[in-house]
Amino acid sequence: MNNLSRIISLVIVAGTNAVAYPADGGGQVAFNNHCRTCHSVKEGDNRLGPTMHGIIGRKAGTVPGYAAYSGAMKGAGFAWDEATLDKFIADPEAVVRNNNMKPYKGLPVAKVRKQIVDYLASLR
Repeated sequence: MNNLSRIISLVIVAGTNAVAYPADGGGQVAFNNHCRTCHSVKEGDNRLGPTMHGIIGRKAGTVPGYAAYSGAMKGAGFAWDEATLDKFIADPEAVVRNNNMKPYKGLPVAKVRKQIVDYLASLR
């Protein structure tokens, strides 16, 4: 991805951080509203961020074919579980400092995060 495309994608992501946090549309809707700009749930479909398909149980920083991981994420040394994923969605820097999720700063609404985590866990 060239630098201009990356900048445009980051501007789009910055805009999505300002949206409302509806919690009544289910996990797929919550994922689409908050994550889909950069992530896919289709296996092998890496975008600005890696695919989220099969994230539960996968070692952090190891999606095949995704090369834009930060050194911090590659060296995180844990496998994703529901609790860690929830904490990461809430505040990525608190879980893995110096990750590449900028400018995303986190999702403060626990109910919406749970919907996203439950949805991703269902895609195993």
